[in-house]
Amino acid sequence: MSKDTLEDFRVDVAVLKKAYRLMITAKTMADTYEENKAICSKYVHSTSRGHEAIQLAAAFQLKPYDYAAPYYRDDSILLGIGMQPYELMLQLMAKADDPFSGGRTYYGHPSLRREGFPTIPHQSSATGMQAIPATGMAHGIAYLENQGLLNADEKPVVLCSLGDGSVTEGEVAEAFQMAVLKGLPIVYLIQDNDWGISATGKEMRAMDAYEYAAGFKGMERLRVNGSDFAESYEGMRIAFEYAREVRKPILVHAKVPLLGHHTSGVRREWYRGDNLQQHSVNDPIPRLKQTLLSLDVTEDEIEALEQEAYRTVNDDYKRALEAPVPDPSTFNLHEFAPTPVTEEKGERSPAGAEKAIMVDAALHAVDDILRTYPEALFYGQDVGGELGGVFREAALLAKKYGDARVFNTPIQEAYIVGSTAGMSTVGAKAIVEIQFADYIWPGMNQLVEELSKSCYLSMGKFPVQSVIRVPIGAYGGGGPYHSGSIESTLLTIRGIKVVYPSNAADMKGLMKAAFLDPNPVVMLEHKGLYWSKVAGTEDAKTIEPDENYILPLGKANVVQYADDAEVKMGNSMTIITYGMGIYWAKTAAKQFPGSIEILDLRTLNPLDFEAVVASVKRHGKALVLTEEPLMNSFAESLAGRISKECFQQLDAPVYTLGAANLPAIPLNVELEKMMLPNPDKVASTIEELLNY
Repeated sequence: MSKDTLEDFRVDVAVLKKAYRLMITAKTMADTYEENKAICSKYVHSTSRGHEAIQLAAAFQLKPYDYAAPYYRDDSILLGIGMQPYELMLQLMAKADDPFSGGRTYYGHPSLRREGFPTIPHQSSATGMQAIPATGMAHGIAYLENQGLLNADEKPVVLCSLGDGSVTEGEVAEAFQMAVLKGLPIVYLIQDNDWGISATGKEMRAMDAYEYAAGFKGMERLRVNGSDFAESYEGMRIAFEYAREVRKPILVHAKVPLLGHHTSGVRREWYRGDNLQQHSVNDPIPRLKQTLLSLDVTEDEIEALEQEAYRTVNDDYKRALEAPVPDPSTFNLHEFAPTPVTEEKGERSPAGAEKAIMVDAALHAVDDILRTYPEALFYGQDVGGELGGVFREAALLAKKYGDARVFNTPIQEAYIVGSTAGMSTVGAKAIVEIQFADYIWPGMNQLVEELSKSCYLSMGKFPVQSVIRVPIGAYGGGGPYHSGSIESTLLTIRGIKVVYPSNAADMKGLMKAAFLDPNPVVMLEHKGLYWSKVAGTEDAKTIEPDENYILPLGKANVVQYADDAEVKMGNSMTIITYGMGIYWAKTAAKQFPGSIEILDLRTLNPLDFEAVVASVKRHGKALVLTEEPLMNSFAESLAGRISKECFQQLDAPVYTLGAANLPAIPLNVELEKMMLPNPDKVASTIEELLNY
């Protein structure tokens, strides 16, 4: 905005007084934390010192039906929407009644579902990563509006607050791209204080965020002086009005001083030098005080506002000091939200039904979901339009349900994964697809930082309902970037569920359960089993269950039992596996009739360890079989758990078999065969173990 005189930005005096009181409140909180740093810096924190004007201006535009994604120094935004200093101090000190996380996460990292307040989902430390979930919220709002599933009288807007340094993140570019591509109702507030931690703007960027945003066609832009409350208020009013009425994205670039420490752990005196004095000239508090005086607000009235802020902060600080700490026994609560799917339901093998291949069972499951749940949508690379997925796993769905519900995305794995957190927050239920497991890595940041931690760190307020479909595994000549297995990496991430069906019936039942689960679920779908064209995988084609069939996650299945006679003679063993391993095991077991039990895990997290233990104890000998390179894999980990739990009943070491420990699967099919397990390799291992 080019004008900066008060006459150009008339704001009601009552609003100015409220802003001043809250600015003093924020400053007094920062001063209190500094004066009591032995207590208040036990846990790292940042404050809004210097950013108060633009943050309050933004907060005052938010309505109870809006959504916000603040960043880590936005405590003035939280004060502006009505949070009390006491509540923020409870988080500062990691107290039990911290309303956001119960003492689990940092100061200024809110997660709020409260009547009369905008919704603020959990997010990570917000150095750019929050842009994707925030844009996902706007995307979900636009979708629900398109489907007539929102209150038509309300026009929700998403506020996404970012520091200027974070805009250099690639994930921010993905968010901006989708915001303009889809025309989403979101306000990106960029607070530019010209610092990262110790790096200045000129070291980190070739342009500021306002200039950068010009490259995103359709992104409206504003510049404001973030030190001037009146100008900031008018700028944010215009921005929210634009997003609320036009339903398109807008970026507000606010220049602000940094008057506090970067964080309590990185102190300003270590690196700021004369820069701190230069920034102090633009302190928004004395500027707003002069504005009030020019409007004939008396010194006494101003002092009364200040005294009210001082008393509130002082009293709240004393209360917070005395507040109880969390009960240590609650440390493990809320890893997952409870799922409603606990029993197998529907007809697994209905009379008269025909056999279906796995890829069709998956397609039909998604079709059933889209037909039944209008809040459901499906997106990813090439799943929409004419193609319907590179494996035809979404064939005709876009034609049937329209481009608003089934659509293609850019090559943006981070957005595909991370946007589901925002979708979940607003009530849209996303099924998404990563085209190949080998390409999931750009999405791992969002999966780990945004999806997996949300339920736990928000004390159960924000579980992320998300189904992430991932074609996986080798299928003959796919080569190094289309054949890989990733389950061990996924299984190191707590807070997500990992499903790996091996046949059509399981695929359909598990897909339905995954959709109804309120937590993030990754569906690993083996490409070599999709069509049962790989030799030995004919059993992956099964009678197709009916549309009501649901199979709970975390239930293993014995797909082949050993004969009682062989068990009694001690001539039996169990093979614990999943995916393609089922068919290697079945083929190999034909050479050892009656001696081999095969346990299909079906779900890798939650793991049906009780079924594993029961199977091992029945036989005393066990092989854990995987398609992954073996070293440091899930299979080796499971073998270790079995060895500990079943030590007294084991008649031999727990064997493991997997792919060779190489960085990629070679293109040539003969080289691929050398690397991967196969029925012959499994048979050789079985013979050795039975004869142990």
